[in-house]
Amino acid sequence: MKLRTLVGCVVAGVLATGSAMAQQAQPIVIKFSHVVAADTPKGKAAEMFKKMAEERTKGRVKVEVYPNSQLYKDKEELEALQLGAVQMLAPSLAKFGPLGVKEFEVFDLPYIFPSKEVLRAVTDGPIGLSLLKKLESKGIIGLGYWDNGFKVLSANKPLKSPADVKSLKMRIQSSKVLDAEMRALGALPQVMAFSEVYQALQTGVVDGTENPPSNMYTQKMHEVQKHATLTNHGYLGYAVIVNKKFWEGLPADIRATLEGAMNESTRFANAIAQQENDDALAGMKASGKTEFHQPTKEEQEAWRSALLPVHKDMESRVGGDLIKAIYKESEKFGFKN
Repeated sequence: MKLRTLVGCVVAGVLATGSAMAQQAQPIVIKFSHVVAADTPKGKAAEMFKKMAEERTKGRVKVEVYPNSQLYKDKEELEALQLGAVQMLAPSLAKFGPLGVKEFEVFDLPYIFPSKEVLRAVTDGPIGLSLLKKLESKGIIGLGYWDNGFKVLSANKPLKSPADVKSLKMRIQSSKVLDAEMRALGALPQVMAFSEVYQALQTGVVDGTENPPSNMYTQKMHEVQKHATLTNHGYLGYAVIVNKKFWEGLPADIRATLEGAMNESTRFANAIAQQENDDALAGMKASGKTEFHQPTKEEQEAWRSALLPVHKDMESRVGGDLIKAIYKESEKFGFKN
């Protein structure tokens, strides 16, 4: 009886050990969802992170990338992250306003960044870090900022001056700043999920929109927009974020490895963004489907004059001190606001 019991215990122990080893062998899965195409700067950076994360953890982590709103649309993805349905996102910075962190909408202010150098000083410095810290109370940890680029305005009519935008239905992201921007031009802002914009432009539900060239090109918006103006009036960037509970629950060595992979992916994303936009612009020009207008110095000043009052109007929303802090960064590079 005792021998039989002993054998049973040994067998049970072996099975338990085997089960534990099998569980331990299962990789940690990170579902990384985003709403743009795989061949955009963000899409390529997400794939770079996947590659490095899986290689450096020697298969202990598996990153599943879902582009083009395959899992969630703009309004759904942040809630999905907070609920743990996905672990990682790279939403545009405007998305955090509706979440209750309105300060992120400072990135939407027209002409707030006079150069890439000023932008990088903000995102890589104390201002950028303090903004990411504000996400932690929402169950989110910010890992870094990824560039897309500066935006052009498009429509089915020439947009050579602010007056040309008057009364047009213009698609925007959900952002009070972007709403104010379009109203300053006399346009009618229409909040719409990114995945729905092409069809809305095609069917005339909206007349035009604003996008960096890479987004416009990869979503084929140039096929349904006859004109675009290279205003470079606003910036579109992303924050790479993770579910806080998931991130803090990772083994310390895994988390450190993933942080290193993310840092390199961030450098990669920001290095390729400008080239991707240049290539997209060239591709759209070559297609002949959209006519691009380069504003003269006088025209550019007219756009700035029409849109700069939005800074003052939005002080109460994004914070006057935050706007002034960005102005100070600009002054370090010789720009005056």
